[in-house]
Amino acid sequence: MGAAVALHSAACYAHGKFTSGIPYPITLNAVISLSGWLPCSRTLRGKMESLHIAVRRAASLPILLGHGRVDEVVVYRNGERSAEILRNSGFSFLTFKPYNGLGHYTIPEEMDDLCNWLSSSLGLSRSR
Repeated sequence: MGAAVALHSAACYAHGKFTSGIPYPITLNAVISLSGWLPCSRTLRGKMESLHIAVRRAASLPILLGHGRVDEVVVYRNGERSAEILRNSGFSFLTFKPYNGLGHYTIPEEMDDLCNWLSSSLGLSRSR
């Protein structure tokens, strides 16, 4: 559920409020979702189109979605569809990374990709 919460938080941040209407108090600098899905997918685009500030926030928020093609918990298509919905809703700084043979767990390749993505997205140098 952590990946779903991360993506829902991205939507709430961009819109400026929670689904309940309560203001969203946190500024996000990046969002990472591994093996997850977007809970608010049916209503996101309509909410985003109604607010110019939401479109600006969405366009500038780096998001990484990693998903295994053989995920047995959250099927790959749900992750892929979440990326499509986010892009179509204005989240243009989004990277979707599929992994062949990966189920609902992480592997060193995915962690390396995550570290590299964080370093480049947040302008950090990476040392080993």
